[in-house]
Amino acid sequence: MEDFSVSGATFDASLARVDELGATLRDGGVNFALFSENATQVDLCLFDETGRQQLFCGPLPDMEGGIWYGFLPDLQEGQRYGYRVHGAYAPEEGHRFNSAKLLLDPYARAMMGALQWDDALFGYKVDENDMICDTRDSAPYMPKGVVVGDLDTWDRSNALKTPWTKTVIYEAHLRGLTMRHPGIAQADRGTFTALASPPIIDHLLRIGITAIELLPIHAYLDDRHLIEQGLRNYWGYNTLSFFAPHARYLKSWDVREIRHAIDRFHNAGIEVILDVVYNHTCEGNENGPTLSFRGIDNAAYYLLSPENPRHSFDTTGCGNTLNVEHPMVLRMVMDSLRYWVEVMHVDGFRFDLASTLGREATGFEREGSFFAAIRQDPVLSSVKLIAEPWDVGYEGYQVGGFPWPFREWNDQARDDIRAYWRGDESLVPAVAERLSGSPVQFDHSHRPATSSINFVAAHDGFTLWDTASYTEKHNDANGEENKDGHNHNLSDNFGVEGPSDDPAILTARETRVRAMLATIAMAQGVPMILAGDELGHTQNGNNNAYCQDNDLAWLDWESARDGITQSLSDALALRRSLSSYVQRRFARAEENEGRNQTHWFHPEGRRMTQADWDDGGLRCFGQRTRTETGQDILIILNAGEACEFRLTEGEWHLRFDSGRDSPSTPELVSGQITVRPQTVLVTTCNQETDD
Repeated sequence: MEDFSVSGATFDASLARVDELGATLRDGGVNFALFSENATQVDLCLFDETGRQQLFCGPLPDMEGGIWYGFLPDLQEGQRYGYRVHGAYAPEEGHRFNSAKLLLDPYARAMMGALQWDDALFGYKVDENDMICDTRDSAPYMPKGVVVGDLDTWDRSNALKTPWTKTVIYEAHLRGLTMRHPGIAQADRGTFTALASPPIIDHLLRIGITAIELLPIHAYLDDRHLIEQGLRNYWGYNTLSFFAPHARYLKSWDVREIRHAIDRFHNAGIEVILDVVYNHTCEGNENGPTLSFRGIDNAAYYLLSPENPRHSFDTTGCGNTLNVEHPMVLRMVMDSLRYWVEVMHVDGFRFDLASTLGREATGFEREGSFFAAIRQDPVLSSVKLIAEPWDVGYEGYQVGGFPWPFREWNDQARDDIRAYWRGDESLVPAVAERLSGSPVQFDHSHRPATSSINFVAAHDGFTLWDTASYTEKHNDANGEENKDGHNHNLSDNFGVEGPSDDPAILTARETRVRAMLATIAMAQGVPMILAGDELGHTQNGNNNAYCQDNDLAWLDWESARDGITQSLSDALALRRSLSSYVQRRFARAEENEGRNQTHWFHPEGRRMTQADWDDGGLRCFGQRTRTETGQDILIILNAGEACEFRLTEGEWHLRFDSGRDSPSTPELVSGQITVRPQTVLVTTCNQETDD
């Protein structure tokens, strides 16, 4: 292809730096640096502000340690750019260099333009096979990187650093949360401006949320097969860039919009956690497109099959696996994490398929290089770190296996709590474990009692309302003949599949939802609420809404069930007020200085015996905790029919009843108390005030 030149564009070797990866604006120009240890040449390409016309394309003049670099004077913020990387096209050796393909800089801080699907985006001839190189220019179809000016780093001494014992997480999708909110301007919906608007922040404060966890905001790709069906990749677990935000979430390309939004959350006392996908990228397996990493250095950035490097080694189920064992790939991940903390001001990360990040030659290694790099990092070790503790590879399920300071999503808590409230037999022992913070999984290796992230619904699966409305998944809108999504939903429709106008059924559904949310609110560990569950949000039985960027997945604020919202708000307010109840260290039944003591009670008012634990028909039980400060707290769960629960001697204060219209209405009780069906009660001997 023909190169276009900018008159007088010449690299200045005296200002070039090899230690600054990406496009760094300084000294009256821009320093460009890209890692590719197997390339023979790296060309920098500059484009006009539309991104359509290439103005300059020339080789970066210097290389050290596999980093190609050069400094171009007179460039300014907003400059559009990309790379063409030369080298062998030898798939059998793991190399897929193709200079006809314009590549996005892995360190690009912003992107301009949307990817347009075309066969030219593939490094090989799609209608033949991946061994045959395709020489069509992909630049017309590729988004371009954008040079971003210097943004001041954050003085972390001013960070909120909410203790884990006081943390309540709200998992939300930026668009899903804001697209249908009547109090948000239409032009702002679906952007960071809307996310940090007063209606959203006020709602989170009303509930008692201390941290919002956002589904991926890194730039990601809409899958070709979804576009062809008129759908989109809604969730965003299909990363194209670990630095640039997804353009759809901004009103302009200016990434400062994100920092302004995060700062508004901080002013309200709410932390921001990002769901990040460092386990794979959107380029898929060897049959996927060549957009960035594959064309820059396939053999360095990705794990390849040791038997045949032509093929990807996939432990993610998404086509490829990022090679975080490589020091420069690991550096990229660490640089990305630090960027989002130091420059964009985020407070923590939830790592998607985190078991993949701990995979080394011998399998999952909790003391491996990725975890070691984070734990020794003075910036990253001080933020909130959450693992999704599984992937699809061999021995990928690692709940409880991650090192401190990681916390972990606890799907066992989700499943046990759902099954218990559904009325399944023999669940009392398991739910007692979950109320205790799941010590079987986490009480080891000096891990704290806040290691478990407790949830009953997350983005992946039924909404909480749908667990009480559907017995089967209904994913027909996804275009996969309802074959996608899992079948282990532990749900119950109360006799009617889907919507119902029967008041009794609606009341029963709401009662169960309230009870499940109250269980999460009162369990040791860290509560996580799926956005919309406090509203009674439904996805019409779709348990895999990854491609539904529409009314199906967006929260319907005008149909909110305020009783659920109020019940959750009251439960979380009670959790806050019982300040010594939520512990850093696991409770013990025996006297043990510095820990709460916990005992379990049968409805007859006596301590549970082994026969009681073995009673598969038992549906009601109580947890009595004496805190270090001498506070007595009795939590009663009843997943069965109404029953009488005998209290121990003394005057008890009923602090919360999930079955009431006004759950936190105080009442003095003694002797015995009637526990409604599908209800959580909390009583205390003495009122305790906030710290």
